[in-house]
Amino acid sequence: MQIRKSNERGHANHGWLDSYHSFSFASYYDPKWMGFSVLRVINEDIIAPNKGFGTHGHQDMEIITYVLSGELTHKDSMGNTEVIRVGEVQRMSAGTGVQHSEFNNSSTEPVHLLQIWIEPDELDLLPSYEDKMFTDEQKYNQWCLLASEESHEGSLKVHQNMALFATKLSERKHLDYALKHKRSAYVQVAQGVVEINQQLLNAGDAALFVDGEAIKISAIESAELLLFDLPAV
Repeated sequence: MQIRKSNERGHANHGWLDSYHSFSFASYYDPKWMGFSVLRVINEDIIAPNKGFGTHGHQDMEIITYVLSGELTHKDSMGNTEVIRVGEVQRMSAGTGVQHSEFNNSSTEPVHLLQIWIEPDELDLLPSYEDKMFTDEQKYNQWCLLASEESHEGSLKVHQNMALFATKLSERKHLDYALKHKRSAYVQVAQGVVEINQQLLNAGDAALFVDGEAIKISAIESAELLLFDLPAV
């Protein structure tokens, strides 16, 4: 198991946007952290009130947005206008090309989110969009499947041989994950404090696993985690 500490990530504070980059992104470049398997980007963003990303383009990327607090208004060139709230997960396949904007319309509250980029298994896909609410009850002390290649268990569809899970662990609760042979995993601590395989991780930290390792998680305090089950690195 390898640990990626929160304070080792790239960091850019633009005033309206405070962003931490798990992998090389924009002006942050580290050749050792270009991605992990097909996981290319995890940006932890805090967007100030009445601020946001203006219209910009993406191509050939699966983009997942996971809101931790606040509300994010999304508009895109496919005609979608949506407000993404806590518990909702958004998936956009950029494919041949899409334009979108993301804005915090609150005048008082920041929005805190994780933006995730997954490399697709095929280029030049038709752009598509979906979002779905996943309740706390679905996540409490168990794995909730958010996204998968075949939309298993009502999850969002992602064009890649991977699966994204979330959990909200109560203090002192335990949860395991059996990683299969020739699979890798990236576990992101979104909030709280946990032990993963007896190593302490705080919010913003991550643990990386390769080839069928057992993953054992214990919550030191209430915590929220994302787990990416990925092709072998």
